[in-house]
Amino acid sequence: MPPRVSIVTRTKDRPLFLTRALRSIASQTFRDWEVVIVNDGGARSAVDEAISASGIDASHVTVIDNATPTGRWPAANAGVRAASGEYLVLHDDDDSWAPAFLATAVDYLDRNPDRLGVVSRIQIIWERRTGNVIERLSDERFLPDSLAPLLMDQLQFNRFVPIAFLYRRRAHDVVGPYDERVPVVGDWLFNTRILMQGPLEYLGPTPLAFWHQRPSSTGVDGNSVIEASSDHALHDALVRDEAFRSTLTRDGDGLALYLTYFVDKRAKQIEDVIRSEVGRLRDETTNPFFAGARRAWRRLRSLRPPRG
Repeated sequence: MPPRVSIVTRTKDRPLFLTRALRSIASQTFRDWEVVIVNDGGARSAVDEAISASGIDASHVTVIDNATPTGRWPAANAGVRAASGEYLVLHDDDDSWAPAFLATAVDYLDRNPDRLGVVSRIQIIWERRTGNVIERLSDERFLPDSLAPLLMDQLQFNRFVPIAFLYRRRAHDVVGPYDERVPVVGDWLFNTRILMQGPLEYLGPTPLAFWHQRPSSTGVDGNSVIEASSDHALHDALVRDEAFRSTLTRDGDGLALYLTYFVDKRAKQIEDVIRSEVGRLRDETTNPFFAGARRAWRRLRSLRPPRG
């Protein structure tokens, strides 16, 4: 019988982080899983070292070795193709779970056959690596005020990262594979397509998924969301531009032209009100507070797109 859960982990020359990730998997109270490690152009010795050091049952682990790096989403798709479980999850090699994550998520999906997946609340762990020591600096809740993983919020930015999302294998039959055309933001696109099929829920109020961040790390230790922030911004913009172009081609540019005019007009009205109030206050007092208000106004005005 195939395992119920397939865990896909992409890695490249990060044995210290991979060891922690595999220990996280081995600590799960739910035991019917397999791990597919996609070694994306890294040294196989680093993967073998991590498997040995983690104490995970190697009979539940499959390793795919790519001779050269293929990128995040081709590697993810390779792992998905090799997986055999009913449920899938991407466990990045530097993230981790609470021991109850899989048990809680599998139980939810078993009881809710209409849902394509389920999302855990996320705790961000800020950390720093020094040699072979990973130091935990602080932590914070990710999107603590979010009511649910909602499509209308997801269109703004990605509301849940792979470590928090267990989903049904058949989701790929519905929305396709991870988009290999983009080097980053592939999880945002995939999650958005999932939410377009129907709603998702959180498992509960307690975070069971831990998203580890190292803002001072670069190179092999870096987080893509931090180190490749410019790539994220670029491809986020390109994806939106492609979707906008498709909408205009299908529906014409009338509504877009009106909304652009309306938003610009409304911004001008707000700008005029603020200018009037700042001017009045400037005339009434020389209090340093109002000097700060004028500086804030200048900053606000600089955010407004140029005319013409």
